[in-house]
Amino acid sequence: MEPELAVLAVLSEESLYGYAITKAAAARSRGEIKLGPGVLYPLLAGMEKQGLILSTWEAVKADPDDEAATGRRRKWYRLSAKGRKRLEQRIKAHREYHAMMEAFLEGGSGLGRRAEGAKEVGS
Repeated sequence: MEPELAVLAVLSEESLYGYAITKAAAARSRGEIKLGPGVLYPLLAGMEKQGLILSTWEAVKADPDDEAATGRRRKWYRLSAKGRKRLEQRIKAHREYHAMMEAFLEGGSGLGRRAEGAKEVGS
């Protein structure tokens, strides 16, 4: 799966910050999709520049009850209307490609399946 599609799909459910996007993609893919910082953050910057996602900064405090405490800042991402449209387009294209490949593999060449009644060599 392409990283953009994974990020769009994850953000379609809720706003998340970078590390949470990585964890959500890994969880949804049973660990198969790994979005490291070198892939994720340039991708998010590009998607934001294209208007596919929007972001806001939030201060994260170690102690939320301490009004005087300052915390680090965390950037949260969410899909824009343009991003939702792109996600729909990407899902449609992915499904069409998958259907085409299934039809191809089950087509006349016999690749991907053994002809009925055929025996394996050596059996």
